[in-house]
Formats: sequence, C-alpha cells, structure tokens
Amino acid sequence: MSYKIGDLPLTTLLPALSRAEDQLARLDEIVRRSTIGEGYAKRAHFSEAAASMWVAGELVHIEDLVLHDANMDVRTPTHEITIAHSILRSRRSITEQGSVWAITKAGMEHLAGRRSSTMRRTGAGENDQSHTLSSSPADIEDGFATEMAEIDAVLTRSTRTLLRIDEEAKSDPVVVGELFIRDPDWDEDDRLSKWSSSLREVEALPATLAAAILWDAWENLEPLQRQHWLGGQLVNSYLRSRGKVTSHLFCLNVGLKSIPREMRRSRNRTSRLVAGLAAMGIASEVGIKEVIRLGQAREQLQRKLRNKRSSSSLPALVDLLIASPVVSSSMIVKSLKISHRGALDLVSELGVRELTGRGSYRVWGIL
Repeated sequence: MSYKIGDLPLTTLLPALSRAEDQLARLDEIVRRSTIGEGYAKRAHFSEAAASMWVAGELVHIEDLVLHDANMDVRTPTHEITIAHSILRSRRSITEQGSVWAITKAGMEHLAGRRSSTMRRTGAGENDQSHTLSSSPADIEDGFATEMAEIDAVLTRSTRTLLRIDEEAKSDPVVVGELFIRDPDWDEDDRLSKWSSSLREVEALPATLAAAILWDAWENLEPLQRQHWLGGQLVNSYLRSRGKVTSHLFCLNVGLKSIPREMRRSRNRTSRLVAGLAAMGIASEVGIKEVIRLGQAREQLQRKLRNKRSSSSLPALVDLLIASPVVSSSMIVKSLKISHRGALDLVSELGVRELTGRGSYRVWGIL
C-alpha cells in the first residue's frame, strides 16, 4: 500500500490553504517578537502532548503531566501519562536538534526508539569482549576465579540469546516484556520509506498544503504500530524545516481537537485535507490568543517586582509560571534552589491563583 498524491482540487482547498498560511505566519511573527516567546514555546509542549492524547481518544490532565515530568507525581502514573510524557520528550528532542533532523531516517528511528541491526551487532561484540577479558588466564588460577569464569560464560550465553531474540523481535508477533501484540505482516521500514517518499513529492507545494498531505499520508499508511502519535510531531517538524514556523515547534493536535472526528476520518481525502488545513488555522489562533494572554499576565506580575532587590527570586518565579502550565511548591524549590517556606512566601507575594483548593496538594498557575 502506498500513498498517491495525484491531482488536488485546489478550488476547494484554496480558502482553507490561504487562511492557514496567513495564520501560521502571524503566529510565528508574534511568538518571535513577544517577550514571553521562549516561555510559550516550553508551555506549548505540554498542551500539544495532552491534545495529541485527546485526538487519540485518551484524556490526560496537563497538571498531572507537568508533575510527572518534574518527577513529583501525586499518584501512580497511568499508561496514558507515560505516553504523553514520551510525546513531551520527543518534542523537546526535535526542538534541540536541527530543523530537518526529525524528518530524516536517523531522526525518525531515534524518535521511534528503534535501533539498527548494526548497533545491535556492535553491542553484542562489546559484551563478548568484556566477558572474554573477565575470563583471562590470570583469573582462573584459583578455584574462586574458575567459578566466576563459569558464571561469566553463562552470562555470555544468556546475552547472546537475548540479542538473538532482539534481532527477531520485528518478525515475532508477540514481544515479551512489552505487553504488545505485533502484526507480523506490518512492515514498519517499508511504510516509513513510503511516507518519506511523500516528503520529496510535496516539496514544490505550499508548506501548509504539504503538511496537510503528510499528515493525511501518515494517517493512512500508519507506519508505526505503537507510536502513531509521532506523525503529528513530524508534521510540526516539517513546518519548521520549511521555515513556516521557526520560533517554536507548532502544535497541530491543538487544532485537530476542534475538528469533528467525522471530518478528520472522512473517506473523502479532500475533506481530510481541508480538516488538516483548518486545524492549522485553529491552532494558530489558539496560539496567538495564548501569547497575548500570557504577555498580559506577565505585565501584571512585573508590576509587583518594582522596588525589589536585585537578588530577589521573584523574576525567576514569574518566568517559571510563564513556562509551565502549573507549578507546585516542590517545583519552585527545585527550580529556584530555595526553601519550601521561601517558595510559599514568593507565591503569596505574587498573589498567583491556587488551582486545587486543597491544603495537602497545592499548585498554582496562570489561567
């Protein structure tokens, strides 16, 4: 199965295409010029991760994701939180790398957590070498060293067996330890290759239309069995590589949340492409409003910093509140390197709204 672009009904797509192009350009310029642009970019990672799970039919609360990311969970993390955190870490990896890294073969394999057979063979050689060295003649001179050498030999055989199982994992319908049933006929390499070929075919198209086609191609090809969410992040990275949104990593799924499922999953490809373009426009509008809202909130908080000493931790707390949807006292202590009592005093001095209404578990944020 391959994805064929074919002829596009431009008359139908042009209105949504024009709106998406304009809105993405406005968002990129506003974030680049805004004083809270960096904080918004960090906050957007959480919003996009939660929205990606929502589009997949799972509900993840942003405050739980923030606390899980800070290793300060108030309850046992759910499977959904773990997946959302994987999306969060993937977006950060994409942001830290070059603009085209994520859509290269090496980038996709890294983000998908896949290792090449060359790496596995290299690892096997290193393990064999380490066990060989541990079983040198000098160590086998006494009885204790001989027993240890026998244990090393058992470990070597076990390592080789595990590496062989790892090599056969792709063709094995059941992967032990992953609690996941694989389809033996699902050729991820071939599907990823076909999706990558679409990257070359859409180079001559406008960036937003090309991104919508790539999103639709990923939805149809479904290259990865476990990490279908990666497609949206690769599309976000593609917009960055085309220079359409360079100030931050775009949030496509934030816009897809507002698109009816019947339109996103329509049998008509034109309807799906319109849905993708509309999602980009909606996500841009949401982002612009968020930047304006956070900018106004920062200005209000900055007024409370007047006449404060230069060594005050209040400015750092303001930046933390902008960059994170919610903050707890433990997060403030860890980030600002202050005492727990000092963190509570700073929050009280800023007058930030408390969100939980409980004394045992308190978080604050800018709503």
